[in-house]
Amino acid sequence: MDSTNNDELTHAENELYDRQIRLWGLDSQKRLRSAKVLISGLNGFGAEVTKNIILSGVHSVKLHDDKVVTEEEICAQFLVPRSALGLNRAEASIERARVLNPMVEISSDVEPLSEKNAEFFTQFDVVVVSDALNSELLRINNICNEHGIKFFVGEVWGMYGFCFTDLQHHTYVEDVMKHKVVSKPNEKVKTELVATTVQRTMDFPSYSAVLDFDLASKSYQKKLKRTGPAFPLVRVLQKFRETYGRDPSYKSREEDIKKLEQIRNENIGEEVIPSDCFEDVFGQVSPAAAVVGGELAQEVIKVISKKEAPHCNVFLFDPNKCCGFIETIGVI
Repeated sequence: MDSTNNDELTHAENELYDRQIRLWGLDSQKRLRSAKVLISGLNGFGAEVTKNIILSGVHSVKLHDDKVVTEEEICAQFLVPRSALGLNRAEASIERARVLNPMVEISSDVEPLSEKNAEFFTQFDVVVVSDALNSELLRINNICNEHGIKFFVGEVWGMYGFCFTDLQHHTYVEDVMKHKVVSKPNEKVKTELVATTVQRTMDFPSYSAVLDFDLASKSYQKKLKRTGPAFPLVRVLQKFRETYGRDPSYKSREEDIKKLEQIRNENIGEEVIPSDCFEDVFGQVSPAAAVVGGELAQEVIKVISKKEAPHCNVFLFDPNKCCGFIETIGVI
């Protein structure tokens, strides 16, 4: 992924990706067509990420999941048909995923994430993980750091969602607009905007920086009124998953709300996360999955193509404000 694939695009590729080539250039499209991406966690959010990355024209996508399709997935996971209930989520997603773009190699893997060693992850340029425990995310992030693999985490709970990015040391280019004088001497000064391509670099912290971030710090407490409870809520939902080995379920709604409130009270405080926030964290609501999944996929495409500045480093979607925003966590 670090070097441009110099092979010329085929006639079919030029036709299919014409709009994208016009948008981000031929070299960026060549980088995309050589990239290998792992997407682990084929829930509704994972389906949105998968769709956008496949349509961009990467070389290959590996769909990984060891869970089965449930009624809950049917609400937001558009890659699986209703007839796939009880089947593996990754395998059930392949047929519709391949229809999206026949030029992309798509395969599946159903072994548990915990059984995947470093050799497995080194097959990929980009690793995207959802629906996993923090202990697994830390392990995989460390592997990606050791081997220079771009690492992404994303989750959606009900109408809330977040994305995390660790690109280690990332180089990219962006167009900077500058005014250029085009008038002749002794004429009234005339200028026009000219785009100049500038190369930049960014350094990213690992996922541990997000987990270790002090929510009680005075500087962050001052921001809460502006940003809302989205980030602290993510911390509570992750703790719920770590404690109970699952996410909050609509089947045990009242009981799980009480458990969430207990976690909040023990770790954060009611004044930070109002109890009514917990009403909107069950399942995966399709519009939220589309927003957060589309955001993460866009960042993956930007990173592979090395075009434009990536977000650094946490994206949060707050349904109460109906908007997403970026938090810079653990960056010096």
